[in-house]
Amino acid sequence: MIYEVELIIMNKDGVRDPEGETIQRYVVEKIVDNAVKGTRAGKYLLFRVDSRSPEEAVGIVRKLADEGRFYNPMAHRVIIRVVGREDCSH
Repeated sequence: MIYEVELIIMNKDGVRDPEGETIQRYVVEKIVDNAVKGTRAGKYLLFRVDSRSPEEAVGIVRKLADEGRFYNPMAHRVIIRVVGREDCSH
């Protein structure tokens, strides 16, 4: 089975997010005034993983993120989740 697994990397709460602050100040507030109270920026990666289960697919992406140093655990939090799957037994 092929699973689509998202890896989302965001700054932890309390860590400044200059990119999100800039988007908020120079884009969001000019378009929608005060309706949006904050903007956070991050990284989004989508992996197609061949595995036996969704849990195994998430584990593979977690290993990639940790060992590949995709993020700094002191400054970032990660969200890893399966968002789709396809049967590859055709």
